[in-house]
Amino acid sequence: MSDFFSLKYENDNLIFIDQTKLPLVEEYITTDNYQRIALAIEQLEIRGAPAIGIAAAYGITVAMKERANSVSTQFNDAFERLASTRPTAVNLFWALEEMRKVYDKNSNEVELYNELKKRAIEIHTDDINSCEAIAANGIELFQKDSVILTHCNTGQLATGGAGTAFNVIQRAFKVGRVSKVYADETRPLLQGSRLTAFELSKANIPFEIVPDSAAAFLMKQRKIDAVIVGADRIAKNGDTANKIGTYNLAILCNYYNIPFYIAAPVSTVDYSIPNGNHIEIEMRGNEEVSNIRGVQVTKSEYDAYTPAFDITPHELITAIITDKKLHKPPFDL
Repeated sequence: MSDFFSLKYENDNLIFIDQTKLPLVEEYITTDNYQRIALAIEQLEIRGAPAIGIAAAYGITVAMKERANSVSTQFNDAFERLASTRPTAVNLFWALEEMRKVYDKNSNEVELYNELKKRAIEIHTDDINSCEAIAANGIELFQKDSVILTHCNTGQLATGGAGTAFNVIQRAFKVGRVSKVYADETRPLLQGSRLTAFELSKANIPFEIVPDSAAAFLMKQRKIDAVIVGADRIAKNGDTANKIGTYNLAILCNYYNIPFYIAAPVSTVDYSIPNGNHIEIEMRGNEEVSNIRGVQVTKSEYDAYTPAFDITPHELITAIITDKKLHKPPFDL
């Protein structure tokens, strides 16, 4: 059992770990303010597509606990504020729409909060179960003592449960199918060297942190057996949006004939879009490149290209692991 958690709802408050301070400081924040939850998502204190969706559901819940405005005004204000936080992760919008369904069905204001709370907890519980199903569906992809490369963070910090791609790795490690993990730093915000390394250490899985730019050299030396990453949005044809740098890895895997896997719950699949051309890519501020952990490393006036995500074409994906099944090409999710 892990000695940390990403987020939980307790005593009518959302409690979450501040991921911006990891791995050096483990600090938890408690709030019943939806504006604070929205800010936490924007500032990446809460991050990871499934976790963002869960946090948004709890954000709607706390917004309706004590209302300063009319029911409709308060709900719509909270909905719009939370929806405006990050554009790429579809789980956010899926969870918000699930909460809207509850709101639309409950004319009894007295019961509304309890019904919203019930649905938010269900979304959280479903994700816990989803993480276990993803691991069960993905473990068959790995042979004995595989060495895995992963990018960004897909563990307990990114979800409501034990993780997506990370949980596949963890389950495979426990049965001897994974022996070591290389964790990309994942620039510019270092989710790999900070968060994935933190979780690998907690799980006692042997690992090394590598610069993103070292992946090709590792593959050339035949030190990588497979790459597995998460996803923030998957189009119906399998095109996948994930943390910037994922597309690079997919191209390298294609060149070196290394399996490239995506692991995500079905809530990450956007059935309304046919391909990745329809996925909006979030752009971040220049300061994420000009500063590293609050330390300025170049002039702030220099322009920078700062997409938070990229799109990996389905042709480069060996398999997509969801909580429902293991999908192999040709993809028709």
